[in-house]
Amino acid sequence: MSLTTAPAEHRFPCASCGADYRYDPGSGRLVCDHCGDVAEIGNAGLWQGGIRELDFAAALRDQLPAQEIEETRVVTCTNCGAQVELGSDIHATECPFCASPVMTDTGLHRHIKPRALLPFALDEFAARRAMTDWLGRLWFAPSGLQDYARKGRRMQGIYVPYWTFDAQTDSQYRGERGTVHYQTQTVIQNGKRRQVQVARVRWRAVSGRVARFFDDVLVLASTSLPKRFTDALEPWDLSALEPYAPEYLAGFRAEGYNVDLETGFAEARAHMDAVIARDVRFDIGGDRQRIHAIDTAVRAVTFKHVLLPVWLAAYRYRGETYRFVVNARTGRVQGERPWSAWKIAFVVFIGAIVAGAIGYVVAMEGGF
Repeated sequence: MSLTTAPAEHRFPCASCGADYRYDPGSGRLVCDHCGDVAEIGNAGLWQGGIRELDFAAALRDQLPAQEIEETRVVTCTNCGAQVELGSDIHATECPFCASPVMTDTGLHRHIKPRALLPFALDEFAARRAMTDWLGRLWFAPSGLQDYARKGRRMQGIYVPYWTFDAQTDSQYRGERGTVHYQTQTVIQNGKRRQVQVARVRWRAVSGRVARFFDDVLVLASTSLPKRFTDALEPWDLSALEPYAPEYLAGFRAEGYNVDLETGFAEARAHMDAVIARDVRFDIGGDRQRIHAIDTAVRAVTFKHVLLPVWLAAYRYRGETYRFVVNARTGRVQGERPWSAWKIAFVVFIGAIVAGAIGYVVAMEGGF
């Protein structure tokens, strides 16, 4: 059964005919495909007042307010580990991330509610065109796969979970500043004496302090897609985040996070440390820098759970599974690199013929 139908809690009956609305990326409204009725998205109640951050320390102590936690029914793919929300009427399906058949489990997934999301900006037609154009630009990609992708089954619109972290950091450092100077030396080259300039570095011990506020450090909260795919989909226009409203999920799926908050912050902290090291090198100045120690105090850590939109396609072609993912805001595409053995063999064959012809011509000219 398809995953393109939203779970029961994310389904909204049409006011005119009772069929399900779906969110339309083109208009930014709910649209009924049955009768054509439209409805506006309403951000009200809990999310009124904008997108608020949550306290990281309170979350680790399991002390978040009850309204920040929800339980949803999910299916877990035993092949890739993806967790996708399901409605109560769905009992078997296929994983949109790897095309493996999966069965639903009967348990509930307790997790932190999304705070914000980026709505879909590209519809399925635009996403499929971006994917097939990307395939068409790949050398030695199987033509059959391109045709299959162009005419194949529907792509899946999925909201992928992320964490964002804010933090104030203050770092004390010790290191050395290097100043380059040049000395004249006499060397012998080809039996002749020459004078050359040789670079030398004069080092001086330094210490100091740098401070930086980190805003919306983005961390993928899922392991179902290779990180090299999702990283290559960036940048995301996080300034366009909308307060979470379930209407945005009408007609789409939302993946549950399987990277917990503490693990996510560890990745965010590694990113912060790299930026702080760059700040320290800039603060040390000079021509060269050595860093001996950085002691960073991190405070006022906040976070939010956000959902970012992608279109997914997972195809089984000649016994192999190929996955493609499209940023549903920008159209950027990533995926498995398919190869056509026939095309490669053909090019090798033509290359051998050309090389043989050139060799023959050279041999004939030499004999003449």
